[in-house]
Amino acid sequence: MDESLRDSSVEITNLLYEYAESMDAGDFEGCSVMFADAVVILDSSPDAPPLNAEAMLAIWRSILVVYDDGTPRTRHLVTNPILAIDEEAGTATCRSTYTVLQQVPGSALQPVASGRYHDRFEKVAGAWRFSQRDFTMLDLVGDLSRHLTIDPS
Repeated sequence: MDESLRDSSVEITNLLYEYAESMDAGDFEGCSVMFADAVVILDSSPDAPPLNAEAMLAIWRSILVVYDDGTPRTRHLVTNPILAIDEEAGTATCRSTYTVLQQVPGSALQPVASGRYHDRFEKVAGAWRFSQRDFTMLDLVGDLSRHLTIDPS
């Protein structure tokens, strides 16, 4: 693997992990900034419009349960990133898997959700950023009653 491809691979996977870290810290503003120049797909129905960062921030604030420590008491594990990088075009795609663990007061640590992210990236001014994220692939659902204020099904 050439050096520029290796550097891009690290930068892109770091974006995946930085999103998870911000979400787990309850830093929804930090998460939304990561999607400031991206199209976010939250609904797979054909007439659903893509969302922007401001809309995602409002949604996260309204549906995520935040505990006394200011966090959702979660750990988002992002694994199995499969990258396709076009250095010349400055574009990339990534398919990855996520698993959300949660431990709330009075409860054991447990998996509450698992699914897939399909992301697109673009390189602008020498830095990689999200250009699209598809949040619609929630594959396995556990007890989300202490994580979300809505039923995702």
